[in-house]
Amino acid sequence: MRLEGKTAIVTGGASGFGAGIVRKFVNEGAQVMIADINTDMAEELRQEMGAHAVVCTVNVADGASVAAMTAQANDVWGHIDILVNNAGITHLPAPMETIADDEFDRVFAVNCKSVYLTARNIVPLMKARSAGNILNVASTAGVSPRPNLNWYNATKGWMNNATKGMAVELAPSGIRVNALNPVAGETPLLASFMGEDTPEMRAKFLSTIPLGRFSTPEDMGNAACYLCSDEASMITGVCMEVDGGRCI
Repeated sequence: MRLEGKTAIVTGGASGFGAGIVRKFVNEGAQVMIADINTDMAEELRQEMGAHAVVCTVNVADGASVAAMTAQANDVWGHIDILVNNAGITHLPAPMETIADDEFDRVFAVNCKSVYLTARNIVPLMKARSAGNILNVASTAGVSPRPNLNWYNATKGWMNNATKGMAVELAPSGIRVNALNPVAGETPLLASFMGEDTPEMRAKFLSTIPLGRFSTPEDMGNAACYLCSDEASMITGVCMEVDGGRCI
């Protein structure tokens, strides 16, 4: 029960890594908002989690939608202890100069602007209480980029840099900010990263991971729980690789 009494918003919380984080947080005693653009999937997970979870339909790239999410959480709980910026998308693998304008804009809006929007809405509430915990879910793509995912890689590098900047600025206010850098995992985005989900393509990706497997939602939940718990009270500005050794 390392998160007992804590409240947490997990964006993109209905599936993949986000769902793994939601399950771990609930199991460790937190009250969790499953914030996702897919209401049906979020509601399905909420039913599994029971009274410890609520659902919010949100578009993290839209300012009014993020403001409504924040207001809902504040109305339900009265305060927000933890924010996990997990929602993210990618473009399909392709040479960098072939990515269309709208694809580029969408990836940066969901992966980067969302962090700005949640900070704009939630940081003032955390400052008022001189306490808070923000966890950004980046990627090994932001540390050791793969070819043909250039603009996705750039968004995750941006997130790692933003994490460190946020950590330095918000530390005097009692707010810790960290990031996770997972390797590709069994999530809805896996096929998009690979371009095609075939045994040959999976073997190619796995050959770059020393521990020989993809990351799982459970791996992410465990790492997120540690960084968001009081056990990590001296840790801020860390971009933790949960990657089976891929970035070594």
